Order: sequence, then structure tokens, then C-alpha cells
Amino acid sequence: MVGDPGAWGRMRRMRSEVISVRTGSRPTVRDITAEAERFVSGQGDGLLHVFVPHATAGVAVIETGAGSDDDLLTALDDVLPTDDRWRHRHGSPGHGRDHVLPAFVPPYATLPVLDGRLALGTWQSICLVDTNGDNPERQVRFSFLPG
Repeated sequence: MVGDPGAWGRMRRMRSEVISVRTGSRPTVRDITAEAERFVSGQGDGLLHVFVPHATAGVAVIETGAGSDDDLLTALDDVLPTDDRWRHRHGSPGHGRDHVLPAFVPPYATLPVLDGRLALGTWQSICLVDTNGDNPERQVRFSFLPG
């Protein structure tokens, strides 16, 4: 490596993969932690970037399984109701709110990876948040940048 200035860059290349996630026709919070764990397994230290390339979905790091996922959807309904107030009007009634969602639940999250394992808190999960029932299949890009 000493005599080859390009070796460091080749060894530290970002790895990226896209997975498909079925979210269905109703607003949902879908836990994708297991998929993320598989992606970083054995990768050493670095950062995992999770990105949803959609204008109507987001990524949240929250507790799941104890009602928080449903609470999040309820809170989003309170803040972003499905009614006719939205100027963006194509799709299902109230679909304009889906296009505002990423301002509240961003389409990305970056997480530390230590020794090939996600450094999440005890109750934290990585979740795809999708309020748009018009698109039942979503793409999620995992990108790992070695440390």
C-alpha cells in the first residue's frame, strides 16, 4: 500500500445496494432493520446511509412493536390530514400530504456501524415510512462507507 497511492482509495470504496420493500395500499411504518443489518454484516467500522428515492416516503429511526409505529402514523394524520387542502392534487384524495411528508420524515438516515454491526440504541429500529397507498412497492438504497 505504501508505494501505491491509489490503494487506499480502492480499499475504502463505498458499497451500495437497492432493496425492494412492499408497503401495500395503506399508510405504513415498515421495519427494515434486519435488511440493514444483513447489508453491513462483516463490513467493519463505518457509516450506513439509508435513502428512499421517492418523493412520498421517509426513513425514521424509532421504536417499533410497542405502538410507536401506529402513534407516528396518527401524529402524521394530525399534522398532515388526508383532505382537500393540498394544492398538489393528483393521485388519491389527500395525496398532496404525501408529498409534504419528507419535510417531516426525511428520506434518509445515516447510522454508525461498529465492527459490522449497527450501533442502534436498545429500542431503535430503522423504518420506512410510507403514507402513499398509490405506490405499494418502494426502493431503499443502503450505502456503506468504510471508516
